[in-house]
Amino acid sequence: MTSYQAGPPRSFRRRTATVAAVAVGALLAVTPASYGSTAGAPAAPAPAAAAQAAALAAPDIPLANVKAHLTQFQSIATANGGNRAHGRAGYKASVDYVKAKLDAAGFTTTVQQFTSSGATGYNLIADWPGGDTSQVLMAGAHLDSVSSGAGINDNGSGSAGVLETALAVSRAQLQPTKHLRFAWWGAEELGMVGSKYYVNSLTSTDRSRIAGYLNLDMIASPNPGYFVYDDNAALEKVFKDWYAGIGVPTEIETEGDGRSDHAPFKSAGIPVGGLFTGASSVKTSAQATKWGGTAGQAFDRCYHSSCDSTTNINDTALDRNTDALAHAVWTLGTQATPPPGTTFENTADVAIPDGGAAVTSTIAVTGRTGNAPSTLQVGVDIKHTWRGDLVVDLLAPDGTAYRLKSSSGSDSADNVIATYTVNASTETANGSWRLRVQDVAAQDTGYIDSWKLTF
Repeated sequence: MTSYQAGPPRSFRRRTATVAAVAVGALLAVTPASYGSTAGAPAAPAPAAAAQAAALAAPDIPLANVKAHLTQFQSIATANGGNRAHGRAGYKASVDYVKAKLDAAGFTTTVQQFTSSGATGYNLIADWPGGDTSQVLMAGAHLDSVSSGAGINDNGSGSAGVLETALAVSRAQLQPTKHLRFAWWGAEELGMVGSKYYVNSLTSTDRSRIAGYLNLDMIASPNPGYFVYDDNAALEKVFKDWYAGIGVPTEIETEGDGRSDHAPFKSAGIPVGGLFTGASSVKTSAQATKWGGTAGQAFDRCYHSSCDSTTNINDTALDRNTDALAHAVWTLGTQATPPPGTTFENTADVAIPDGGAAVTSTIAVTGRTGNAPSTLQVGVDIKHTWRGDLVVDLLAPDGTAYRLKSSSGSDSADNVIATYTVNASTETANGSWRLRVQDVAAQDTGYIDSWKLTF
C-alpha cells in the first residue's frame, strides 16, 4: 500500500458526497460518421442523437434468387474441372458471372488483378452510385473455392448473399447516405491474398473513408450455427439485434477468427463485422438445443471437400443470413451523419476497489473516419470520498495510455468531475476506448458513475 507524507490523517477525511455537472464542449473533429454503439452510444440529448434519421427498412431477399446464384456457381465448377479455385478457369468464370449481373444492375465494376502462386488472381469491386464517398460502407465475400470442390457453402453462399443484396439495392434504387461498395475476393483460400492486396493498395486517405466492412464467409452450413463477429460493437449489434428480432440466439464467432477477409481490414484499423455458420468444428449439445441440428457433428462435414456442392446447403441459414446482411446494409447505409461535437457516453456504474486493482469502463467508437482529434474531450464523473487516491487514464484502442489524473495525498476533496483535453491525433478514432481508474490507497471508496468522449 502507498503511504502519503502530505495531507491530513485519513481519519479526518470528509465523507460527504458532492454532485456536479459534467461539461463536455463541442469541438472540431474528424469527418463524422453515423454509427452508434453499445456502451459507446451517442449520448442523449447529444447532437448526434437528435440528428439520427430512422433507417429505411430492408426488403426480404428472395431465397430462390440466392439459390439460383449457387446453381450457377455449381455449373461453372462442373464445367471447369470441378472447382472454382484461384488460377483456374472456374474462378475467372465466377468473376465474369457476378460482374455481368452487377453491370446490368447499374453498378460501376472494377476488376483488380494480382499475382499469387504464379497465377493471376482477381478481385471484383462494385460501387453503387451516390452516397457520401467519405463514408464508404463495404460488404464482401471470397469467391474462390479450394481445388478439391465447387465450394458452394465455402464460399458460394457468402458470395451469393452479397450479390443478391447488391442486386436488391439496385431493384430498390436505394439512395443511401453512405457510399455502398460490394466486393468479391480472390485467393482467400491461399491466405486472404486478394483482400490483403486490396487493403494494401489503398492510400491512407482511402482507408480512412471506409466506415465499415461486413464479411460473409460460409453462411449456409448444413448443420448451422448462428455466429456473429464481435470485432466491432456497433456492427455486431446490428446483426445481433436483427437475430433477436426473429427469436434466434447468436454466439460470438471464434472458429474462423482472423481466417477470413475481414482480417486485413481489421489490421488496417477499419471497423469490421460479419456472419458465419460454422466449418469443421463440432456442434455441441447446447448449440443443438438452441439451434436444432445434430450434436456431435461438424457444422459443415463437407468443409474443403468435394461434397461441398449445392446439396451441402441449409436453406434456412442461407435465407436468414442474407436477410441479416440486407438489414445491415440498409440500416447502416441510410443513417444520418452525426455533426461535429458528437458525444459517446457510458453511464454504467463500475465499482472501484479500495486500494485494489485498476478497473476499466469501455466506450466503443465506430463509423468514424481517420484519426481522433488533437483536442479530444474526455468528460469524467467519478464518485469517490477522497479523490487524491485515484489515478485516472484514458486508454486508446491500441492500448496507448494518456494520463488524465495522478494521485495526490493532499487532494482530500470528494469526486472527480472534470473534462480533460487529450491530443489523440495519432490514434485511430474507431475502436474501444477505455477509462482506467485505480484507487492506490485504503479506507475510501467510490465508483465510475459515467464518462464521455466528444469527437
